[in-house]
Amino acid sequence: MRLPVTSVSLDTRKLASFALVAFMVGGLLGGIFWNFGGVYVPTLDTFQGFGFMKQFESQDQLIEFLEEYGGSNNYYKGGPVLMFGVVPSSVTGRGFAVEELYSDLSQALDPDYSSTNIQVEGVDEADIVKTDGEYIYLVKSKSIYIIKAYPAEEAQIVTKLELEFPVHDIYVNGDKLVAFSFLSPYYYMETFIDVETDKEKTQVSVYDISDRANPVLDQDLTIDGMYFNSRMIGDYVYFIITNPAYMDDDTLILPTIRQGKEWCTVEAEDIWYPNVTQGWISYHTITALNIMDPDAKITSETFLLDDSTTLYVSPRNMYIVSQGWRSDTVITKIGIEDGGITFRGNGTVPGYILNQFSMDEYKGVFRVATTSRDWRIGTSGNNVYTLNEDMEIIGSLENLAPGEDIYSARFMGDRCYLVTFKKVDPLFTIDLSDPENPTVLGKLKIPGYSDYLHPYDENTLIGVGKETVEAKEGDFSWYQGVKISLFDVSDVENPRELAKIEIGDRGTDSPALRDHHAFLFSKERNLLVIPILEAQIDEDDFSGDVPGGFYGDYVYQGAYVFDISLEGIELRGQVTHIDDDSLLRSGFWFESENSVERSLYIEENLYTISQGKLKINNLETLEEVASINLGE
Repeated sequence: MRLPVTSVSLDTRKLASFALVAFMVGGLLGGIFWNFGGVYVPTLDTFQGFGFMKQFESQDQLIEFLEEYGGSNNYYKGGPVLMFGVVPSSVTGRGFAVEELYSDLSQALDPDYSSTNIQVEGVDEADIVKTDGEYIYLVKSKSIYIIKAYPAEEAQIVTKLELEFPVHDIYVNGDKLVAFSFLSPYYYMETFIDVETDKEKTQVSVYDISDRANPVLDQDLTIDGMYFNSRMIGDYVYFIITNPAYMDDDTLILPTIRQGKEWCTVEAEDIWYPNVTQGWISYHTITALNIMDPDAKITSETFLLDDSTTLYVSPRNMYIVSQGWRSDTVITKIGIEDGGITFRGNGTVPGYILNQFSMDEYKGVFRVATTSRDWRIGTSGNNVYTLNEDMEIIGSLENLAPGEDIYSARFMGDRCYLVTFKKVDPLFTIDLSDPENPTVLGKLKIPGYSDYLHPYDENTLIGVGKETVEAKEGDFSWYQGVKISLFDVSDVENPRELAKIEIGDRGTDSPALRDHHAFLFSKERNLLVIPILEAQIDEDDFSGDVPGGFYGDYVYQGAYVFDISLEGIELRGQVTHIDDDSLLRSGFWFESENSVERSLYIEENLYTISQGKLKINNLETLEEVASINLGE
C-alpha cells in the first residue's frame, strides 16, 4: 500500500491504512554518522551544522543507498526514515526553554504507598511491577497478575491475565494497563502461517482494568522490530521500536504493521534518510499512544539513526543516544508534547555515555557526562558538556580522572555528581550554575565505587556500589561486597562520606546496581530496601590473608531492609522468599524463581516480589503478614 508522503493521523482501529513502523537491533555495534541533521521542510530554514534529510525518490534509490552503506544480506546497513502522524504547530519549532520542574505535568503520589523509582518527575518508566496503592500488577513470563494488595489482610490474586507472548514490562495509569510483549519467530511458526518467520515483532496491548477481575482489551498493535524503550507522560505512552535496515540478497526488507490479519508495508518513497552516514544505521519509530481513548489517533515519526544504546526523557523532550566505534556520541533530540512528536536537532559530544543518569535537561540546557576512550591506550578521561536548545556545545569540562571510567552520575539542579573508578572512588562535585563554564568544586577519594547515586535531600546522596581492595597483582582493585554510602555534599568543596555499610564478600550482588527500579527509598520513613544476593568467605579456609580476587559462597538472597538517616545506615532486617538453603550454591551463577526482584510499601506494610511469590511483612517488625504463591 502506498503511504502518504506528508504527515498523517491514524485511527487506531484503521491501522491497515497506516504504515507505521521501523526499528533496529540496538547495541554497541552502532557507528556514528557525524553530519546527520534536521529533517528537510521547505517552509523552514535548513538546520545548520548537520545537513538535512530527504525522501527517497524510488525503491531503486533506496536499494542503492543500502548497498552503498553495507551491501545485501546485512542487518546493519543503510536505513530510511518514514515520517507520519500529525505534528501540532505548537511543537514545530526548534525547542524552547524549560524554566521549572514541570509541576503541571507531575504525577502526585499518595504518600501512603511507593511508586516506581523514576529519574524525572512526571515521566513514568515501564517496569515489571506496578502499584496504585490498592492493587499490585506484576509480570511473569506471558502473564500479568493483578493482586488485591491493600488491605494486607485481604490480599489475593484477583486475576491472571494471560497474553499470547512473553511480556517485557508494563504501565498502569488509573484504569488502564499497557503491556509490551516480545514476539519471536518461534511463536509465529505456531500462530501465523502467512507471516515471515525471521523477524522479531513487538506487541503493544492496552487493557481497560476498571473491573480488575475482568480486563478488557482496548487497543492492540503488532509492529516489526524490537521494543527499545518507552515513557509515559500524562495520558500518552511514547515508545520506540527499532528495526534493522538491510537487503536480504536482492530483496528489500521494509517494516510492516498488522491490524487483525492484514499487513501493510512502508514504501520507499515515504522514507526519510540523512545526507551523510557512516552506516550501521536502523529504523527508529517513535509512537505516541493515547491510552485513555481507544478511538484517539496515533502520532508516529520514524527516524534514521545509528543503533541506539540509551534514552533520556524530560516532560517535553526525548534524547536518543547513538554511539559506535568512534570515540564520540550522537544525541538526537525529539520534541514530545500532548502526543505530538517532532525533530528538534542533533548534537555530537566526545566520549561514551554510561546510562540515562548521565544525561539531564534543566532550564533549557542539556547536560551530559561522558568517558572518552582512545582504543590504543584505553580510557583517556571523563567529561561534562552542556548544550543549548539547538544541541550545540556551549560549555565543557574535560579530562577528569584520566585513566578511569565513569561508574555513576547524577544531575541535581545546578550541580552534577560523578563517580569515577580505577583503584579508588573519586566523587566529583561539579558546578553547572553557569552552563558555559562548568567547574569542579571538590572531590572525595575513598575505597570502592558507586554504581548508582540517589538524592537523599538537596545536600546528601545515597550511593550503592561495591567495596574494593587494592590488588597486589597490578594497578587496579578487586571489588568486594555491596556497599551503601551516604555522602554529605553541603560543603561542595569538601564532600565527605557520612556513613557506609558493607554487605557480604566478593561475589555479593544486587539488581539495584544495574536497574534503579529495584531501589526503594523513603526519606520520611527512613527506609531503604534493595534485593541482595549475599556471598561470604570463610576465612578459616585460608592459612593467611584471603586473596582479593577470591569469591565467597552464596548464603542468602532476599530484600535487605535498612534504616537510613543523617545519623547513619543500619540493617533493620531481611525478607527472603527462599525456604530451602540448598538452592543457594557456590560458584559464579545463581538463579531461582524465588529471588526477590522488587519491593514497595503500602501504608505500614512492605511488599516484596519475586517470580514465585509476593510476601507482605510489617515494615517495623518485618513479621510476615501474608504470602501469595505465584507458582503454577
